[in-house]
Amino acid sequence: MTSRPLDRLLRPQTIAVFGGREARRVIEQCDRMGFSGEIWPVHPKLDEVLGRRCYRSVSDLPSAPDAAFVGVNRTLTVDIVRSLSAAGAGGAVCYASGFSEATAELGDGADLQQALLAAAGDMPILGPNCYGLINGLDGALLWPDQHGMKRIEYGVAILTQSSNIAINLTMQARGLPIAYVVTAGNQAQTSLADVACALIDDPRITAVGLHVEGFGDLSGLERLAAIARRLKKPVVVLKVGRSEQARHATVSHTASLAGSDAVADAVLARLGIGRVQSLPALLETLKLLHVAGPLPSHSISSMSCSGGEASLMADAAVGRNVEFPALEPQQLPRLRRVLGEMVALSNPLDYHTFVWGDFERQTEAFSAMFEGGCALNLVVLDFPRGDRCDAAEWVMTADAVIAAATATGALAGLLATLPENMPEPVADRLMANGIVAFSGIDEAIIAAEVAAGIGKVWDRPPPLPLLDVPSIDGEIETLTEADAKTELAACGLPVPWGLQAFSPREAAEQAERLGFPVVLKGLGIAHKTEAGAVVLNLRDSEAVLNAAAAMPPNGGYLVEKMIDPPVGELIIGAVRDPVFGLSLTLGAGGIFVELLEDSVILPLPATKTEIHAAISRLKLAKLIYGYRGRAKGDLDAAVAAIAAAANYVVMNASCLEELDINPLMVLPEGRGVAAVDAFIRRRR
Repeated sequence: MTSRPLDRLLRPQTIAVFGGREARRVIEQCDRMGFSGEIWPVHPKLDEVLGRRCYRSVSDLPSAPDAAFVGVNRTLTVDIVRSLSAAGAGGAVCYASGFSEATAELGDGADLQQALLAAAGDMPILGPNCYGLINGLDGALLWPDQHGMKRIEYGVAILTQSSNIAINLTMQARGLPIAYVVTAGNQAQTSLADVACALIDDPRITAVGLHVEGFGDLSGLERLAAIARRLKKPVVVLKVGRSEQARHATVSHTASLAGSDAVADAVLARLGIGRVQSLPALLETLKLLHVAGPLPSHSISSMSCSGGEASLMADAAVGRNVEFPALEPQQLPRLRRVLGEMVALSNPLDYHTFVWGDFERQTEAFSAMFEGGCALNLVVLDFPRGDRCDAAEWVMTADAVIAAATATGALAGLLATLPENMPEPVADRLMANGIVAFSGIDEAIIAAEVAAGIGKVWDRPPPLPLLDVPSIDGEIETLTEADAKTELAACGLPVPWGLQAFSPREAAEQAERLGFPVVLKGLGIAHKTEAGAVVLNLRDSEAVLNAAAAMPPNGGYLVEKMIDPPVGELIIGAVRDPVFGLSLTLGAGGIFVELLEDSVILPLPATKTEIHAAISRLKLAKLIYGYRGRAKGDLDAAVAAIAAAANYVVMNASCLEELDINPLMVLPEGRGVAAVDAFIRRRR
């Protein structure tokens, strides 16, 4: 994070512009939006630009500018940034490309980026390789191109690494009031999280949206989440990198490391930062967060004058963490009275067209529906084309929604199934009246799910700080199963009673000491089952002797007491992610790991409450809870064992590279658990 605050750069009173065509465009955009501060063009040859006196260098300026747009070539950019920093400027946008994002094409790209950082010192810079920022609250733009924003009094902030995506987002016609758009390019010095932390403090900002290609600053993300929670201003992220193609494009385009997508999901969820998968979903979620903030629950009501639309709404909720609860008994008489006998009263509700064109009856029907206690109340309404149709009755319906929401105090949204069927003037008016103007069924459902998810996290105590321990340098070693279990047992993880042996005869003797039946394993073999290095349920010394003799040559044997049949089998794993470090993976273990693909990720450190909640999200949880009258598993012991494994990971975070406990056998209630196989890779 930079030493100087970002305030002057983000909300400047004086702007210096360097360069030719791009610098001129910055002045044009400031003039169009009514910037009231001073703009100082700097050019070595021109005397004036757009009626403003042109200065020759930084030293000629009247004073140190609050913000500067540096639109020159990459080498000259470094020199100008150095002069601005020495003069005490508030910050600069570095427009040029050809720095660390282009190391594959330019051999000096990384060196030039280091030179730029040294030149900037503690002066904030955005970029390089970015367009800059648009401040729609104050009309201040460091932006060399067209955009679709207008002056507003309050709204959301959108931040992205991609300048082209930023331009596209400003062109939205969905009624979303955008207060700021900021691009960060390759984030050489100032990250998106840094900018978001600076913007979210502005009382005119209601919510923040991030389009992220890679997380490079985990502490910045935690800081942003904490500020968002404290100020009650939610943050939602569109994180790319789910596909292999996206990950490759990210590395080549921005030099950001995408990190594991599943781990990113888990970390964002823990921090209370919402996540979406598309730009339309980002915009629709920001609309909801702008109007209402996080939702208190996942419950939704829906009304439409079509059974087809009601079915689409119900289907869109399948697989999403939202619900359409049944209507409350007190709602039914009122709805029946106003809608008539032919309407089936349900949620989602098809109210037919019996109240269409009747403002009073529509208001009454909507009010009755809105009083069911749902967190969000939707009315589906697609407006007709303005060039060919008369929309008067649709406008009346929108007025009835506004009236019903005002009368009941409920949160309402008007939902057009197609974005083109929600005219921008209508959306603007709805949003100004506290009605969310949704475009798209799926996007509206996603918005509700995300807003409710943030609300759920904020209702809980703040999470523990994330485990952020860098890996030490050193040679990687792989522990034998016996040594791995010894280390884990010392941390409180239950393992079967076992003894090592170094010959078939010694293995048979150790089995006698343990008592039969036993399991025999060959040590020093990675995939024991495939190599024939595991034999179960051996019941006498001769069986152990023969099994050991038949195993491939290895580093000895491990003889263990046979464990009784479990209720279920879990896997506990930890792998070091290049961005997020170590986290814990829980899932269905044994042979079901690949078969069921049933797993959840727990960022570390994790509490027993979080571990319990993670287990409950597994499909396997049904077995542990006693599926169809079968014996219940020892859930408390499983939670304690997973907590012990998590503690081991935390204590060894600087050297641990990989942990795999598979399976952790969950025995019947009261009989505990046992980690029957363990694998550890770590740095010496």
